[in-house]
Amino acid sequence: MSISVSNISHFYGTQQALKDVSFDIKSGEVVGFLGPNGAGKSTMMKILTGYLPPSSGEVTVAGENVSDNRISFRHKIGYLPEHNPLYMDMYVPEYLEFMASIYKMKNKKSRILEIIECTGLLPEKHKKIGALSKGYRQRVGLAQALLPDPEVLILDEPTTGLDPNQIVDIRTLIKNLGQSKTILLSTHIMQEVKAICERVIIIHSGSIVADKKSDELESLNISGETIIDVEFDKPVNPEKLLTISNIKNIEEKGDTTYIVHSSSENDVRPLIFRFAVENNLILLSMTKKNQSLEEVFRALTRTNN
Repeated sequence: MSISVSNISHFYGTQQALKDVSFDIKSGEVVGFLGPNGAGKSTMMKILTGYLPPSSGEVTVAGENVSDNRISFRHKIGYLPEHNPLYMDMYVPEYLEFMASIYKMKNKKSRILEIIECTGLLPEKHKKIGALSKGYRQRVGLAQALLPDPEVLILDEPTTGLDPNQIVDIRTLIKNLGQSKTILLSTHIMQEVKAICERVIIIHSGSIVADKKSDELESLNISGETIIDVEFDKPVNPEKLLTISNIKNIEEKGDTTYIVHSSSENDVRPLIFRFAVENNLILLSMTKKNQSLEEVFRALTRTNN
């Protein structure tokens, strides 16, 4: 495993931020790490990168125990925090050379040039970091995270504050990196998760509430009902549709289209087909709808007070 988290708990004073959290990420996986504000995401990422020791539990990254090797393992991990800390008065190559010196890297110049090209910084490399756009500053942050050629990348809100074009560029870069790196990506943007991540871990109030592939998450029936889009060849009185067994509610979507809500344990599609035959209707389409990733996220992280 590239990342192994076992029974991690963490306290800030008397407040518990993480509660017995466990998960594993295999080499080469790109995993989305989601949760509402205050759920414990940033705390978990700081523990994974060795910046914060856990109150209890064990973390292994790239084969090394983080608590035992808090310095040596950092050559195997690249970290882009949410608030990307950069030296604004340095030029791009100057900053990367400074970071390479901290890593005590050999062949610094060739590696820096390789990373500048990889992250698309070549057109801006002559500028001071303070003169770059937010999108290019994010690229500089990714460049420094990639310098030691780490096995694992930890990215905390990598597209925060970027415009739509910059977001697409950074997503493409991360997706390409995912072909050779293990990536744990924290974000609030569901489209980003669908575009980049193969798997999703959702944390809420310090605990893992879901850990599945993104398409499996969307197929979860959190609401306890099945929703079906139905189109007939002519209008139907919604009251007549409600006579079909197990249908709870009908929404009129158009003149001949309806959204049918039924209890999840009963598949009403055969009953709708029979209803059409008995009422001399032509059933033009009938599509079962999955919940969106955003709807599943909201349902799993809804706070009950």
